[in-house]
Amino acid sequence: MSYSDAVLVTGAGGFIGSHLVERLVRDGARVRAFVHYNSRNDWGLLELLPQEVLKELEVITGDIQDPFSVGGAVRGCRTVFHLSSLIAIPYSYVAPQSYVMTNVLGATNVLQAAREHGVDRVVHTSTSECYGTAQYVPIDEQHPLQGQSPYSASKIGADMIAESYWRSFNLPVAIIRPFNTFGPRQSARAVVPTIITQALSGSDVRLGSLAPTRDLNYVGDVVDAFVRVGQSADAVGRVLNIGSGREISVGELAKLILKLIKSKAKIISEEQRIRPENSEVERLLCNADQARKLLGWQPGVSLEEGLERTIEWVRANLSRYKTAFYNV
Repeated sequence: MSYSDAVLVTGAGGFIGSHLVERLVRDGARVRAFVHYNSRNDWGLLELLPQEVLKELEVITGDIQDPFSVGGAVRGCRTVFHLSSLIAIPYSYVAPQSYVMTNVLGATNVLQAAREHGVDRVVHTSTSECYGTAQYVPIDEQHPLQGQSPYSASKIGADMIAESYWRSFNLPVAIIRPFNTFGPRQSARAVVPTIITQALSGSDVRLGSLAPTRDLNYVGDVVDAFVRVGQSADAVGRVLNIGSGREISVGELAKLILKLIKSKAKIISEEQRIRPENSEVERLLCNADQARKLLGWQPGVSLEEGLERTIEWVRANLSRYKTAFYNV
C-alpha cells in the first residue's frame, strides 16, 4: 500500500497504534505518528520498533485534548487513523471525566481538524465494549450499544460524534470496531498479558471473574483490518466489526496459557479485580460478516498461534512488566 500524502496515526505510541505504524511503514506509506507529549520525550511503544522503521517516521508530540495540537498534526495528511484513547476499564471507575475528555473531546478535535483540512479518510477506532453484555450472539453491527462502564460510555460517545460528522458534514469517516485484541507489546491492563506475566514470574495467576467470555484477535490481523478499512470506499459511513467468531472464557483462556507455558500455577479469582456487578460484560462473540464481505478480511492467526507469539515476546521482555502489582 502507498499514499501520495502523509498518513497520520494518532495514539501511535500505544499497543495497536505502534503495530499499525510499523505495518504502514513497511507497506511504503509516509507516516506521521502522533504521540502524547511528556517531559521525558518518551514515544511510548514506538521506542520498541526496529530502527529501519523508526528512521522513516515523522513523530509529532502533542495532546489529543488540544485542538491546536491536533490541527497541526492533521494538516497535510489525506488519511487519518484515529486510535488515541484512554483505555483500561477499572481506571474509568476512578477517573471517569478523564475518559470523556480524552475519548470524546479528543475524537471531536480529530474529526473537526479532518473536516477543516479536507482529509480524504478518517478511520475512527471503536471497541466491542460498546456492545456491553451480548443480548444475542454472534454480535453484529446492529446490536444495541450499552454503556456498562465509563470507558465504554466514552467510546460510544466518540462513535456517535464520528457518525455525526459523516451525516452532518459528509466527512468520509469509517468506524472500525475490533473485539479483544492481544499480542506483543500489550500492557498488563489487558487480560492476556496479565495471565502470561504472572505465570512467567512464577506466581499464581490472580484474575477477576473467570466466567466472562471474549472474542480474542491477534494484533496483526486487527492491523490488517485497519489497513483494509483505510483503503475501502465501501467502509465510509459504516461501522465494521472485527473479530474471530470464537469465544473463550477468561478461566479457560488462563488454563490454555498455563498449558502453553507449561506452568502449574493456580488460577485465583480475586475480589479487588472483579468489576461491579452491572458493569461486567459477560459475553462477547463477534459477527464479522460485513468485514468479510466488504473488505475481504478474515483472521489469519489462530488463538493458539497468537498466544505462542505473545508468550515468546513477553518472556523476552518480562522486565518491562510490574508483575507484583495489580494494574488498574
